[in-house]
Amino acid sequence: MNSTIQPPRRQPPEDRATFSALPKSVDDWLASLVGPGSLGAMLGLPWDEQLLKGYAHTLKEICQQPVTWLETAANVRQLRSLIGECLDGVGAVVFTGSGSSIYAAECVAPCVQRSLGLPVTAVPAGLVLTHPETCLPPSGPFLLVSLARSGDSPESRAVVDFLLESRPQARHLFITCNREGALASGYRERPETRAIVLDEKTHDRSLVMTSSFTNLVLAGRAVGGELETCEVRAQGLARAAAGLLRLRADALAETGRSGFGSVVYLGSGCRLGSAREAALKMLEMSAGDTWTLAESYLGLRHGPMSALRPDTLLVAFLSSDPFVRAYELDLLTELDRKGLASRRVVLGAGVPPHLGEPPSALVLDCGSASTFADEDLTVLDALVGQLLAFFRCLASGHRPDSPSADSVITRVVSSFEIHRRSEAR
Repeated sequence: MNSTIQPPRRQPPEDRATFSALPKSVDDWLASLVGPGSLGAMLGLPWDEQLLKGYAHTLKEICQQPVTWLETAANVRQLRSLIGECLDGVGAVVFTGSGSSIYAAECVAPCVQRSLGLPVTAVPAGLVLTHPETCLPPSGPFLLVSLARSGDSPESRAVVDFLLESRPQARHLFITCNREGALASGYRERPETRAIVLDEKTHDRSLVMTSSFTNLVLAGRAVGGELETCEVRAQGLARAAAGLLRLRADALAETGRSGFGSVVYLGSGCRLGSAREAALKMLEMSAGDTWTLAESYLGLRHGPMSALRPDTLLVAFLSSDPFVRAYELDLLTELDRKGLASRRVVLGAGVPPHLGEPPSALVLDCGSASTFADEDLTVLDALVGQLLAFFRCLASGHRPDSPSADSVITRVVSSFEIHRRSEAR
């Protein structure tokens, strides 16, 4: 295993004509990726051999995302009346989920609040169960948006059941990838609930969430309205993702296979949610072998900077907002001055050239800062995090489809007892 990271300093200019029209089917898109390079060689193997090597589902679900984003955007555009019904008369919106789903909620909540002009929060489902009085609106009607891949985790249904009983003024919108899951199928007769079920392709078969995460983010943003622009936004993101997969996968593979002992992910605002998701992907897919931390740029100074060791890889998601970026660049300059975290991956739109100067820095520039706002870049952050974790998993001798060989974690969280507050007293 290499002890240093030496990818190309900056990505080659993207040939936008190449990615202007992606194939409409996932199979055609994946076939177009087959060829030389890390992804192309693995995708070119027969499906049975990919399954035998333990990466078939994960690799497909990572690489299919540009096409699935276009499908999700086209589908949610038709949901204006359903979303309008859910929002009519509510005074607040609460996004909830568990694991990756709550990080998806953290990516979505800030931009939905800006769009709606209402208080919008992201609250873990477990917190709703244990401390509802601290995290839910104290009075009045509100909309609870539950994000879930399967919709079958113990917290998912327990939260809905608890609120249907204790907070009848709450309305419920389920956004899930599983038509047969408890959320999508268990409440069809309840007038307080509505469900948006994404395409079955997004219901990842791999242990880790990849397609499901990014598509839940895109669908969750529809709650904020602006449905007329969702397809245009998805097209731009799909082109950028196609560029990363075709042009930058080898550099990310080299980085993921290199000898880092820990990874620190930085993000501001909604991109702290995607930083947390990227950190979770690395932790899950390395079976806990690689220590990870997600933090905000300004928060890093207050103690967490001590986590930066000589073998730490820093993954910096750079804001498109000039005001926010000024703080982020100050922090990166401080790290340079202190000789910390020279091994970096920097992802953003319109990344300053000097950030690629250290020989061990990989800069992934997705285009103009005026093209992609931070809420757009969250799904590209997640894609880069998935690729780094995927290649780290393989380099560590694990199987991406099931990296937790001893079942410490499972695809759907195992059932556990749901306690009632009245019974615990």
